[in-house]
Amino acid sequence: MNSQLEALIARIQPLDAEAQRAAQERQNRLTKPQGSLGRLETLATQIAGITGKTLPTIAHKSIVIMAGDHGVVAEGVSAYPQEATPQMVRNFMQGGAAINVLARHVGARVVVVDMGVAAELAQPGLLQRKVAPGTNNIARGAAMTREQALQAILVGAQVVEEQMAHGLDIVGTGDMGIGNTTPSAAICATFTGQSPADICGRGTGVDDAGLARKVDAVCRALEVNRPDPRDALGVLSLVGGLEIGGLAGIVLGTAANRRPAVVDGFISTAAAMIAVGLAPQVRPYIIAAHRSQERGHRLMLEWLGIEPLLDLDMHLGEGTGAALAFSLAEAACKVLAEMATFDEAGVAEKEG
Repeated sequence: MNSQLEALIARIQPLDAEAQRAAQERQNRLTKPQGSLGRLETLATQIAGITGKTLPTIAHKSIVIMAGDHGVVAEGVSAYPQEATPQMVRNFMQGGAAINVLARHVGARVVVVDMGVAAELAQPGLLQRKVAPGTNNIARGAAMTREQALQAILVGAQVVEEQMAHGLDIVGTGDMGIGNTTPSAAICATFTGQSPADICGRGTGVDDAGLARKVDAVCRALEVNRPDPRDALGVLSLVGGLEIGGLAGIVLGTAANRRPAVVDGFISTAAAMIAVGLAPQVRPYIIAAHRSQERGHRLMLEWLGIEPLLDLDMHLGEGTGAALAFSLAEAACKVLAEMATFDEAGVAEKEG
């Protein structure tokens, strides 16, 4: 393994057990029956362990959208043409996409990174980190070289470091890349061992014929490339995507900085699988924002062993689910910090 990647992974430490214990003790003294706020309580305690702070605060929020194109679109796996990727990136930069609206709603900044768009983009504020102008067709060979996969991960981690300099309490992952549900399905199939037919969904809205082409493309990708689930970097290089690699780096870099990584939907969760494959200790730093309507997402979440916060029949991507989950994370931390204890409020506690 590369020394930079090894150093990054070595920074990811276990959650702070003392901070979790203190947070849980405070939860138990707040003016409510113990456990009555359910997963809001466990979420706040998890964030305490992640940050090492008994009373964590969430003020500086960032949604990082990684963009990249995919050679597998040549197999007819998407309802949209590849030209939609750079067009949507421009839309992000102009503030007109769903993620821009939801990010404004929760007070998060949107950071857009060109990891591998198959077009030259010159948008003010766009982070230009292009590793290659898209991937190769995974149905016919490797998506990228192992070196490019490594570079994509390290770029993601570096973006986190840059965001830390602007203040950062929580990170959400987002994606843009026409055709990217296909490599994500291949990643899911590799790690879970499940059939592509049980994983592939309609993505951008393909019809029955398009879905059949997608299943066939994933089957051929697995047959041609034979990715090994014990080699996560190899999985990324053989059947992944540049934006997926960047998002895996975001998850690793966020955890290395003791911040919660809020993972969005199908593509972001494929990236989280790569991150966990590289560094199993990153798992407790991951918060699953929502359960995507995309068919295989449930299998991904089960493999990760993470229960999502929301289930709204969403499957847009862009980090939209992550933005909504920010509200819950912030609310959970505010309840922990701002709610009065029984002693402070002069309220009698439960007897016995």
